[in-house]
Amino acid sequence: MALLPAREAIIVTAERLYARHGIEGVSLRQIGAAAGNANNSAVQYHFGSKDQLIQAIFEYREPRLRQRRAELTAERRPADLATRIECHVRPILEQGAEAGSNYLSFIAMLQQHGHRDVFDRVSTQYRDENEKFRNRVRADLPDLPEPLRTHRIAQALSFAVHAAALNEQAAAAGRTVLPFEVHVRDVLDGLVGFLTAPASPAALAAIADLDVHDSLSWPLPH
Repeated sequence: MALLPAREAIIVTAERLYARHGIEGVSLRQIGAAAGNANNSAVQYHFGSKDQLIQAIFEYREPRLRQRRAELTAERRPADLATRIECHVRPILEQGAEAGSNYLSFIAMLQQHGHRDVFDRVSTQYRDENEKFRNRVRADLPDLPEPLRTHRIAQALSFAVHAAALNEQAAAAGRTVLPFEVHVRDVLDGLVGFLTAPASPAALAAIADLDVHDSLSWPLPH
């Protein structure tokens, strides 16, 4: 197997170590050593800081996810919720199924431990594309009142990330996973069912008690 260039090796190693141990659980020196650098300041030399290294991980993965979503959108021309969700979520699941992938486990770790501020480091273009997607999904769910609708979209996408992360972790541990297309269809069916489930009278009553200006909008990295 060909050796990765030093900068790329650090990114891939940091992604893996952060996915397993969390952002606070790994030092830049440990990342450099695990990436094969004898120089203790190799990570600082290439990236400057932990924040810039995290941004580099996003920038390393973003282009492929964006490209794949664009390909699927051009091919499927989504005009309904199920197809729209598939065009957005399938690339996440594909990434999670790649041999040696740790990216979705990295994202899930960030979400789990409350490091949502790091999602501000994704590109403006990526955030804008995600916001357009969320607005289209909101339009597909006119019968769900706010803030339930926005909250539900956030939860659905978070579930997709964690489903892909679980597949990554199972594959890394040598455990049996569902055939990929079965996994995709099961996740997509679950997401669409969750998003389109009608709000119960109890949920509507709880929403009625909220102040009109209350917001439950969550940052959505994917």
